Amino acid sequence: MRLVIIGAGFAGMYAALSAARLREIQGVSPDELEIALVAPEPTLVVRPRLYEKNPETLTAPLLDVLEAIDVTYVQGSVETVETQSHTVRVATAKDSKKALSYDRLVVATGSRLFRPNIPGLAEHGFSVDSLDDAIALDRHLHGLAKRPAANGRDTVIVAGGGFTGIEAATEMPARLRAILGPNARTRVIIVERNSAIAPDMGAGPRPVIESALHELGVETRLGAGVASLDESGVTLSSGEHIETETVIWAAGIRAAPLTAQIPAERDSFGRLLVDRCLRVPGVEGVFATGDAARAACDDEGNYALMSCQHATRMGAFAGNNAAAELLGVPTRPYHQKAYVTCLDLGEAGALFTRGWDREVEMVGDVAKKTKQEINTFWIYPPKAERAAALASADPERVTSL
Repeated sequence: MRLVIIGAGFAGMYAALSAARLREIQGVSPDELEIALVAPEPTLVVRPRLYEKNPETLTAPLLDVLEAIDVTYVQGSVETVETQSHTVRVATAKDSKKALSYDRLVVATGSRLFRPNIPGLAEHGFSVDSLDDAIALDRHLHGLAKRPAANGRDTVIVAGGGFTGIEAATEMPARLRAILGPNARTRVIIVERNSAIAPDMGAGPRPVIESALHELGVETRLGAGVASLDESGVTLSSGEHIETETVIWAAGIRAAPLTAQIPAERDSFGRLLVDRCLRVPGVEGVFATGDAARAACDDEGNYALMSCQHATRMGAFAGNNAAAELLGVPTRPYHQKAYVTCLDLGEAGALFTRGWDREVEMVGDVAKKTKQEINTFWIYPPKAERAAALASADPERVTSL
């Protein structure tokens, strides 16, 4: 039997850990149940941190962990999923093709930044969506120091006033000062189409965010969007033109395109609709998890967000359940009633909220310490020690806050 997992992000990593854990509990050997993880590199990109400086350091190796738990790593990118024949076709690093059959499949392909067809965005926009994107932005920022302090050199526009946009914007003043010098006349401006900053965070946390932006000197343009970009800067839908050499696009994400190959229903974000055990209804042997799945967290109408916090726990349930079906043991319905947010606010600290109504629990330096602990410890892979790694993937305990 073979269980194939597509993706080495948070959901894919925990799917592998959890499936291997159940295999161990059931006393089944890797020869009887092979668990194979397919990804371009055996590396976890710590995506929630890509707004920070030195993005090239924000990865964690996975090969030793996978070897410790007897998970086969297959290097390559899945190009095709053939659900009728239970086969995935993999493009390998050497431009060859490889067919891999599966008895159960876990789609953990994550998400991608949504880039609309705005004039000039592809040519002039940056992002912190992927490791390559974040590295390109970091190099660009350092390159600004070699340019004359004119034509908007010291101005950064962040398009999108949601979670990612706020973290990128509030980190930017310190990054710019470090690169351009303390006397540079830097400007950071968030452009948000909604009438309020952080539209999804609600009214409770908003005063804390607004206070932090004011403290850091971050400006906002609300009720306006980016209409076009060119070499001179950005033109907003309001008609305002802002000179800048740096535009960071942070306005929404969508499930990775591979989900479109699964013949099933998807939501407006491209996520596959799944049942409570994270199966894709009507498609034999296929589970979806993380940002690739729209999953109910509880019986109260809350659904998993496209976030690391939800992806890790969803991955653990998906891996466990896919293995459980093959091993003939009961599956476990996914549930995730606890929900917190921890928003980095740069030198203004951080904001920690609890619950779906986002009740403010910590702010400032206290919340910043929690954010740093999350970013440097909680979201990293377990140590490459078999017992500890397997123990970390109990679905009922992963991301139990």
